Amino acid sequence: MTLTFVNSGGRAVGSGTVTFGAHVVDALGTDWATRKSTVPLPTPIAAGTRKARTWTVCVDAWRVPLGMHIETRDVAVRWE
Repeated sequence: MTLTFVNSGGRAVGSGTVTFGAHVVDALGTDWATRKSTVPLPTPIAAGTRKARTWTVCVDAWRVPLGMHIETRDVAVRWE
């Protein structure tokens, strides 16, 4: 998953986290579970700039029953 972070504020972002929500979904689209993973925000992000980063979002195979798949539906960012 590739995200671009844009700092439109007046000061640099020095730290933070990105949390991904990978949903375990069956063939009919029913959401059975959500597995969250958190990674550090790619800092620093200077004021008025943007920074892109790519992550591979994975779930252990035993958490995804046969016939189901995962979809990354949620992304939350916390910064300071």
